[in-house]
Amino acid sequence: MRATAGGIPDRLRSVFSGGLRGPHSIRWRLTLLYSALFAVAGAALLAFTYVLVATTEPSLAGSAYGQPSLGGVDEPAGPAPPKVAAYVAERLSLLRAEQLHQFLVESGVALGVMTVVSVALGWLMAGRVLAPLRTMTAAARRISADNLHERLAVPGPDDELKAMADTFDAVLGRVEGAFEAQKQFVANASHELRTPLTLQQAIVDVALADPDASLESLRAACLRVRAAGQEQERLIDALLTLARSQRGLQRRELVDLAAIVRARVPEGGPRVVAELAPAPVLGDPQLIERLVVNLADNAVRHNHPEGEESWIRLWTGMDGGRPVLRIANSGPVIPPDQVAWLFQPFRRLGAERVRKCDGLGLGLSIVEAVATAHGGTVEVWPRPEGGLSVKVGFPPAVSAWPPPAPVGPPGLVATATERRTG
Repeated sequence: MRATAGGIPDRLRSVFSGGLRGPHSIRWRLTLLYSALFAVAGAALLAFTYVLVATTEPSLAGSAYGQPSLGGVDEPAGPAPPKVAAYVAERLSLLRAEQLHQFLVESGVALGVMTVVSVALGWLMAGRVLAPLRTMTAAARRISADNLHERLAVPGPDDELKAMADTFDAVLGRVEGAFEAQKQFVANASHELRTPLTLQQAIVDVALADPDASLESLRAACLRVRAAGQEQERLIDALLTLARSQRGLQRRELVDLAAIVRARVPEGGPRVVAELAPAPVLGDPQLIERLVVNLADNAVRHNHPEGEESWIRLWTGMDGGRPVLRIANSGPVIPPDQVAWLFQPFRRLGAERVRKCDGLGLGLSIVEAVATAHGGTVEVWPRPEGGLSVKVGFPPAVSAWPPPAPVGPPGLVATATERRTG
């Protein structure tokens, strides 16, 4: 046993640091609780036994006249004299009182000794009960941002402590996933923001390196720098929208999905087929509008190229008591195993899906975050003939919803119509 600088061996030091933490530690409280329960139970047993002994009348059997027999002494025949009987009863009463007093004193001493022993036993038992908890505490202290993959992995029976450890391991798994996703998101965002900055610097360097630069070339360079700055602004706005939707709703208003979609019907490009019925949603109007805009932009951007037949279908209404938005579009065939990638920030599929190379890779990520913030769901599945179908469902807002007055083209309100916008 190695001694420390203070003269206390390591094992004793671990005992003092792990268990002797004062009367406020759980081990001390459990020990005192066990000892107190033992003392109370022992005192109750002692009192009950004393009462039984004290209330039991002494048996005078053995004597023909009810008095104790004096073995070896000839007893006179006939009834005992009254003085002898009174003397014998008095002596028996004194003897009984002395025995009860001796019994009470000896039992009290035994109870005190066993109470002290119970403190030691309670300390040991509390230590054994809390040993898995100390192991979990030490393991949890070792886990940091650099080793989130570690788990407590407490063995043993399926009791309350193991259930707590398994719950903590599940929380660690979720934290690790969120931490890795956050690191990946920051890395992707840094890369996406660095690209326009690098482009701006290259344009400026090229313009400055040309000693014979004309006014037209400098103007063109400024326009390219301005376009790169606008790209950065769009990306920052998208990131802010994603962060805002992930931290929850700041306000809630009653809005109609049909009115928002009607105002955001794509202009130009694919043929639009819309069937818009009232669909009330209680939420943030700006976030819901951003959800609709992202879905519409994706439907236009990831469609057939110009010159080919392309279309977009929009539908709003109540489905099973829930307000729902459905949008489908034509386009190239998407492998089913690639659909999950569409929800990852800055993840894009092949270039054959892109109609215009101006996407940020945040469209469906923002859609999912906004729907989750409103307690809704997003379902996406590829169409066998090409394109995507997206369904966004929200929780019911109210039990009764008066349909709003039609705004805009009446053909987009209740019946399926076609609108050629290009």
